[in-house]
Amino acid sequence: MLLGLDSKQVKPIRLPEPPSPHFGGGGGVPDIFETGFSGAIRRAVIIGNGFPAAENQCLGLVRALGLADNHLFYRVTRPRGGVNEWLHWLPVSLHKKLVYLISLLTASLSRSNKLAPLPLENGAVGLASVLEADVHQIVTIARQSYDKDGPLLVVASGRDTISIASSIKRLASQNVFVVQIQHPRSNLNRFDLVITPHHDYYPLTPHAQEQVPRFLRSWITPREPPDRHVVLTVGALHQIDSAALRSAASAWHDEFAPLPKPLLVVNIGGPTRHCRYGADLAKQLTAYLLSVLQSCGSVRISFSDRTPEKVSNIVAKELGNNPKVYIWDGEEPNPNMGHLAWADAFVVTADSVSLISEACSTGKPVYLMGAERCTWKLSEFHKSLSERGVVRPFTGSEDISESWSYPPLNDTAEAARRVHEAVAERGWRLRP
Repeated sequence: MLLGLDSKQVKPIRLPEPPSPHFGGGGGVPDIFETGFSGAIRRAVIIGNGFPAAENQCLGLVRALGLADNHLFYRVTRPRGGVNEWLHWLPVSLHKKLVYLISLLTASLSRSNKLAPLPLENGAVGLASVLEADVHQIVTIARQSYDKDGPLLVVASGRDTISIASSIKRLASQNVFVVQIQHPRSNLNRFDLVITPHHDYYPLTPHAQEQVPRFLRSWITPREPPDRHVVLTVGALHQIDSAALRSAASAWHDEFAPLPKPLLVVNIGGPTRHCRYGADLAKQLTAYLLSVLQSCGSVRISFSDRTPEKVSNIVAKELGNNPKVYIWDGEEPNPNMGHLAWADAFVVTADSVSLISEACSTGKPVYLMGAERCTWKLSEFHKSLSERGVVRPFTGSEDISESWSYPPLNDTAEAARRVHEAVAERGWRLRP
């Protein structure tokens, strides 16, 4: 619900200042004379896994490198639905072959002559333009176009993309620069650069080792500390920076400018293996929000695709009829960018590294809900943010009108700087 304008409550929105990293160079010699044409990376291939949080990291890095308008998007897809939901622990290629064998067996038992093809279909609806990841196709592109277009940057993220990205590196090492986002667990030398959060190395800490029985420790990865071609970040990469926020502030002006301030944005994710919750957290969250409502001008609530229905139903029942509260119904356009640009403060459930990382890139107050329910690496992530003064626990006693700030997380720009450095070590340069 959009509320009337109250001039006494309206405050100017606060956006982080743009970072000013210098990606190599800086002398008086034009870039074109510093490297031959064949050493200039001007295009990229993104290999996604069908999960928005992972693919957004690839898109964010490519954008930060200036190649957002010159990339191809491929995706590694798995068969979906039914028994397939129990086979996600298998390597993708084995999973697809097993599904094919099951279809053969099913056809044989039913005496049908109709056999399903090996599953190569795109796993997402409405994304027909996304290509199925094919190692040999990408390798052929890299080799055949090298003399004309220079090296190919390959950026992949997620477990299912590891075999594809590493095979491209093995088969076309002289023509590609391969960046793997999220820790591949072993054999890091299969990639030119690995970008992963610092908390992925939590299993190596003494505190983590104490939690694992001795006979299982050799199975926990990673097993070795990061080497020189591993870039450690605080959180997840994304597409949020000062330029994106300023653009969003303009694009969403008409919807958000009239809202009474302060505007509190609440982002609700969903339970994970290391952060379990349900209706109990939803009830606690709504009670806390009702407690701080007096200090808010407006509240905007969004759910993710992972939010359980029982959680969203409780929140909608308790807050849906409050005149200060608007709950996004999931219909396009997604207001996330508008929320990030116009919010005065955020409450984010502690399960989502991506949602938290995006909110912490704004420099505005971020309150975590349910962090005490999280364990293992997620707990380490929250601890690192708290020590930096970036997040605080949400207790229901906050005065949302009292603001606080911190240097915004700048992981994507820092990762892009490290990519520039690593590419330069190969004798190449990135030239969008």
